[in-house]
Amino acid sequence: MTLSVIVPTYHEAANVPELIARIERVRETCALDLEVVFMDDDSRDGIVEAVAALNKPWVRVVVRTANRGLSPAVLDGFREARGDTLLVMDADLSHPPEKIPEMIAALDAGHDFALGSRYVPGGSTDDQWGLFRWINSRVATWFALPLTSVRDPMSGFFAIRRETFDRADALNPVGYKIALELLIKCGCKNVCEVPIHFSKRAHGESKLSFKEQLRYLEHVRRLYTYRYGNWSHFVQFGLVGLSGTVVNLAVLTVELWAGVPLKAAVAVAILVSMITNFLLNRRFTFSYAGRGPFWRQMFGFIAASSVGAVVNYGVTLGALSLWPALIPQIASIMGILAGLIFNFFASRYIVFAKSHPNDV
Repeated sequence: MTLSVIVPTYHEAANVPELIARIERVRETCALDLEVVFMDDDSRDGIVEAVAALNKPWVRVVVRTANRGLSPAVLDGFREARGDTLLVMDADLSHPPEKIPEMIAALDAGHDFALGSRYVPGGSTDDQWGLFRWINSRVATWFALPLTSVRDPMSGFFAIRRETFDRADALNPVGYKIALELLIKCGCKNVCEVPIHFSKRAHGESKLSFKEQLRYLEHVRRLYTYRYGNWSHFVQFGLVGLSGTVVNLAVLTVELWAGVPLKAAVAVAILVSMITNFLLNRRFTFSYAGRGPFWRQMFGFIAASSVGAVVNYGVTLGALSLWPALIPQIASIMGILAGLIFNFFASRYIVFAKSHPNDV
């Protein structure tokens, strides 16, 4: 077995000597055929010189100048690596290299993914990690629950066989949680979570930002769509519709407060909520549609929503006609659901029709 340790970096040169010293002790103690590949996003912080000064032929650095980001760096590192086993870890010394043999042993035992976990028995985090970081990690893990049962899918310390990576389907990660992408897209079912102590970074600053958190939500949304298809689209469509109700009521309230006549106020509130629904569905629910013709899509969406309103009205009255004893509110809910389902399929397959089968 040959092992490639992929370390994505950006302004992490100060951590290189200690990280390599610890990996070298593991390499010699366990007699591992191991290489380390630093995938640096053009930091220009002296990392190239730091690696050269080590003078170790099994350690190299690749400087990336395009498509920068942690997830793309890892994927490029996998393609650059020479080993038949691929292991990813951070450069900030938060992941213990001493756990590498245990992770490799998990793969040797038949697991198709080994994950360094903070949240299984024996795992822990540094006392100085901070409440905010802990809450952020837990909330992010909660969002991933419909996708995987592993306890720490946010971990950036993991190992995978090259043959498992090679079967990945349409990798398209956003942000920094590449392990979650690989767990889903490589179809990993037999995952071993190896307990680790997650240490506070030694040097430099954390790359976690509000922008990265938003990118993580976008990543999870994509994975929901990949895993659950139309059900995911439908839930997103329903949530957007709910937000449209809030917009409608807010606009109507402001208009009435400003003295706009009732009939005109209702019409404007409906139009505004239709437009906001269109924009949100185009941006999120059917994000692939962003390449399509804006105005044609918008007018198509308004037309479909108008027909959906007629469907809503017809089903409500039809239900009351068929079952006179039916509570009007129940009939109204039936009409709302019928209109929602009609609007969804009209939007999914007509207004925002896919131009490419892999669009998500």
